[in-house]
Amino acid sequence: MTKVLPVAQLTAEAYPKVKRNPSFKVPTKDDVQYFRSFLDFDEILESSNSEELASFNQDWMKKYRGQSNLVLLPKSTDKIAKIMKYCNDNKLAVVPQGGNTDLVGASVPVFDEIILSLKNMNKIRDFDPVSGTFKCDAGVVMRDAHQFLRENNHIFPLDLPSRNNCQVGGVVSTNAGGLNFVRYGSLHGTVLGLEVVLPNGEIISNINALRKDNTGYDLKQLFIGAEGTIGVITGVSIQAAARPKALNAVLIGIDSFETVQKLFIKAKNELSEVLSAFEFMDRGSIECTIEYMGKPFPLVNSHGFYVLIETSGSNKRHDDEKLEAFLSSALETKLIAEGKMAKDLDEYNLFWTWRKSVPTACNSYGGMYKYDMSLQLKDLYSVSEAVTKRLNDASMIGDAPKPVVKSVGYGHVGDGNIHLNIAVRHFTKELEDLLEPFVYEYIALKKGSISAEHGVGFHKKGHLHYSRSEIELRFMKDIKNHYDPNGILNPYKYV
Repeated sequence: MTKVLPVAQLTAEAYPKVKRNPSFKVPTKDDVQYFRSFLDFDEILESSNSEELASFNQDWMKKYRGQSNLVLLPKSTDKIAKIMKYCNDNKLAVVPQGGNTDLVGASVPVFDEIILSLKNMNKIRDFDPVSGTFKCDAGVVMRDAHQFLRENNHIFPLDLPSRNNCQVGGVVSTNAGGLNFVRYGSLHGTVLGLEVVLPNGEIISNINALRKDNTGYDLKQLFIGAEGTIGVITGVSIQAAARPKALNAVLIGIDSFETVQKLFIKAKNELSEVLSAFEFMDRGSIECTIEYMGKPFPLVNSHGFYVLIETSGSNKRHDDEKLEAFLSSALETKLIAEGKMAKDLDEYNLFWTWRKSVPTACNSYGGMYKYDMSLQLKDLYSVSEAVTKRLNDASMIGDAPKPVVKSVGYGHVGDGNIHLNIAVRHFTKELEDLLEPFVYEYIALKKGSISAEHGVGFHKKGHLHYSRSEIELRFMKDIKNHYDPNGILNPYKYV
């Protein structure tokens, strides 16, 4: 196990209003002894000092940190079922954890909850090259799923900057959207079936589901995006896409977000069937990334916004001709200020490295406040402008000792999703009070969603009313209470 030094303040100390549920049992030596009766030596990590388990207790953003002294890493669904039944019977709280790349505090404990890691559930179960149906354990790392499918002339229908660490079950549990949503759509559409262990230890599975099946309620949809609050996903069946034979990308400099929108319309009309990504980044996000990467940016001049467009198809000559014509036309009509088309696969990968490195760059100063929202396209960047103005008015942005390095916006134009990153030297209560509920109130005013793809977790619990109606919230709580009446699964989060 790689040792990670704890840097985040304990969540229980940072949020003292959140109290440990007194009905939950504190794990004892007897409980550990029970788990050891059927788990192998390498399926249990135990320590009297939770700091020794920091890589499991602490989130990627260094914002949340729990106090668990026990991590279980079972290698089978049956063992997970046995764990959950015991924990439910004894009211032991449990936090399911995948690759721990979550961005809303959903995958780490708040207090002393047992961490149920899926990292040992890492087997590919089956692949049908005719239908493209791919089945795997929930703990398969997305990078490995991509590699396996690429070797079989297919691709996983989702890609994320965290692909080297995030797990298939985790991205399904959070309903991640990713970089190619504009082409492949939501996991609600591509996931065919799931195997799930319920809080009481029962196993519910439709992992062998067909693409078309109208026999009753589509129960798998309940668990997609539920963040491990009503069940632990242990197996996934997903529709893989045919691997494109041709990939290319253009990197473009633009001076206004209004022009970004016009370029998106042009891309949909002229690139249509080969358009697979349309990403935007503001100047601040690229400035952070240039500092982080320590190398020159591919475009010569500085611009207010940058756009990365990807095409993927079956005929490289055809696709490149379309992309070259699109870029030439955009330059000639002065729709864009500067543009560069990738000359080969290495430059294509380099363009994507710049885009994928933005969140890591923003987090490199000490931490970041991160908001993931969806809005109508005309309003998409306005929330970043409003937050930056609010922070500037409060004299929060600037050189040390001011807490904020930069407030930046970037995201997925194709699905109306912006990521607002406030890169900070340290977290402060004063800064958090400036941001919340201001950000949520702004999104509600614009009739947007306070979570486009990152989920709810600990961060946004108590704020869902900004995007959901009273009756919707009641339904969600009813579902949680029905499946998890003892409330042991991922407590203090979601609803």
